[in-house]
This record gives sequence, structure tokens and C-alpha cells, in this order.
Amino acid sequence: MPANIEPVNQATMTTLDLLYFNAGGGHRAAALALEAVIREQRRPWEVRCINLVDVLDPQGLFKRVTGIPPEDLYNKRLAKGWTLGFTQELKVLQSAIRLAHTSLVQRLQQHWLRTEPDMVVSLVPNFNRALYESVAGALPGVPYVTVLTDLADHPPNFWIEPDQAQHFICGSAKAAAQARELGYGEAQIHRSSGMIIRPDFYEPLALDRASERARLGLEPDRPTGIVMFGGQGSTAMLSIARQLGDVQLILMCGHNRALAAKLRALKSGAPRAVVEFTPQVRRYMMLGDFFIGKPGPGSLSEAVHQGLPIVTVRNAWTMPQERYNTDWVREMGLGIVGRSMRKIRPSVMALLERLDEFKANAQRIENRAVFEVPEILERILAASAQPGPWAPASHVHSPTA
Repeated sequence: MPANIEPVNQATMTTLDLLYFNAGGGHRAAALALEAVIREQRRPWEVRCINLVDVLDPQGLFKRVTGIPPEDLYNKRLAKGWTLGFTQELKVLQSAIRLAHTSLVQRLQQHWLRTEPDMVVSLVPNFNRALYESVAGALPGVPYVTVLTDLADHPPNFWIEPDQAQHFICGSAKAAAQARELGYGEAQIHRSSGMIIRPDFYEPLALDRASERARLGLEPDRPTGIVMFGGQGSTAMLSIARQLGDVQLILMCGHNRALAAKLRALKSGAPRAVVEFTPQVRRYMMLGDFFIGKPGPGSLSEAVHQGLPIVTVRNAWTMPQERYNTDWVREMGLGIVGRSMRKIRPSVMALLERLDEFKANAQRIENRAVFEVPEILERILAASAQPGPWAPASHVHSPTA
């Protein structure tokens, strides 16, 4: 331990619970990023990252009945691109959560009474009504915070529930406006400058792009696209690779070795590199000039942070909570939004014609949310010890007002 850093007194530690689940991966990634930054900042906090599924189904009943964890079922569908109809399925899920509300609250209350956190921070959608009511019932006065890991809410009842005496951390003006529309006051709405991305994206990294590209068998000065669809890749990458035979590409396949083999077998007129799972995602992004992928908030934010313009799509298969992200790409002038990955070539050609313009727009965005959120949480903890106007209007005004 460096001599100028005092050890933390365990007796004075404040306990923060960060709730996530593994559906999609972004919720867990945000929780782990926050945990890492808080640890690096040596705040007097004990941070516990908690998978909500483990709390709600500690015996693994769903897996025993179906043979697969609920998050894996969701993630396999994403990898296959089987997302048509998710809007209707989301409504069914939300109805089921409402029907189970009483039992969910009771189970969560038992967890809070047993573990006694000083603050509960949710990084998950859909369950925030049950989570808030369970915390308020079991541990009155303990602040409850929802950190939106999407650029905007997908109302109703996705991220922002009405009439709760809680706090929201919003990564866009759109999300903050949605909270205001539901009656929340400025003391409850906290802006960050974007989505939470891993802290290693901010560390200095010296990289000789020309030599690194050459090592991968790429031409050093040729415009290069990064194609990425999360940790499991996507079969859409095969269509993209076939359409862009004359475009230099780095194809990030994650854990999908079968997809990587198929991509390597494709003939191409331009050099390309096929990369399987690697923890060095940022390093490969730094070798690119633009990004091709689905409009997930995490991948878009990582790409923009690296100054990469975006090529993405919006159609009936786009996840409902990710549709605003395509509006954000257009509004900020960050790239091209097409209609289908199967017809992505015109979008890529249009982006290459305006590549410098889109690069300049991306480089103007400064996202430091992963460092801002701990500061916001510290202010909320300090305010929780003082009486103040936390509650939405329906709680502040008299019933006859």
C-alpha cells in the first residue's frame, strides 16, 4: 500500500448493493465497472454486486425445470437474432411481474432484512417497483437509486416507475425529461454524461495502429470497420462480411468459435481479421475507423468513446428499449442508421463518404459517467441523512391539492 494512502477503517464502511442480472450483459458490466472505480477511488464503501436472479430464485428452480438459466435463454436468442416479437413478450413479462408483485416484495424484504445495505442501487429494468417497495418497507430511510443503463426509458414500467420516493441517474437529456414527465423533481433526477463503460477505456494506451494492423494482416492505411455483436457474436456477421467483401474489417466473434470458423472460410477481396474472445476489446476498437453493430447502449457508447462513427439498423427486430439509441445516433450526427443488416452495404458506403464528419462529431462527445456516478451516489448518501424534497409531487402535495 502506498505510504500516502490511509487504510480504510472497516467499522466506518458504508454498504452499497449494486443489483444486476446477466440478460444482455450490459447490466452486469455496468455494475462491475462501478465497483472497480469505487475500489480505485478508495471510498469507505463496501460494494456488493448482486445478481437479482440469485435473490429471487436462490434454489435455481427455473434452471432445474427448463435446463437453462433464464438469462442464458435470453442471451441465446440475442445471438441467433430471434428478437422479433420482443415488444409483445415484454408486455407479458411485465404482466407476470405485476401478478407476482406481493411475493416478490416479500422475498426481497427478507433479503434486505438479512443483509442490511446502506444504499440499494438498481441497474436492472422491469423490477424497480418491487425493488423500491421492498427496500422502503424493510429498511425505511435507506436510499434507493435506479441507474438507467439505457439511453432512455421504454415506458411504461420499464425503468422509471411513477410515484416512488427514489433517485434516478440518467445518461441522456431524454431520460431525464422522461423522469420529469412522471412527476419527479430535480432533487431526484441526476444527470451523467453518458452510459457507464469500463474504466479501462479511459486508461492511457499507446498503440502503433499501422504496425498492429499489419500484424493482423490488414493494410495499415485502409479504412477499417469493427464488426461487433456482443460476447456471443451474431449470425448477422456472415451477411455483413459477404456484402462488404471490398471493405477491410475486424470481425469480433466473442465466444462463438463456430461463427469465427465460418467467417474465416469466406472469400474476400479486402483483408480482414477474425477475432475470437478477447479481453482487449478496446485495443481492437482503436484499430478501427468505424463501428458496425446492433444499437446496444454499451457497444455504441464504447465505440463513440473511441471516436468511431456508427453503422447500425432499426427495424421490427430491434429490441424495443434500444430503438431510441438509433434516434440518438441520428440526433448527434454519429453515423448512419439503416433498415437491415442484410442490406447494410449502402449504409456503410454512405458513412465512408462522410467519415471525417462523423468522426469529428464522435470526438466531441465526452462521456465520464463511470466516474460521475460514484460522486452522485455520495451526494445522495449525504442528503439521505437530511430532510429534503425527495418525493415526487404526488408525495409532496396534500391529497386535495
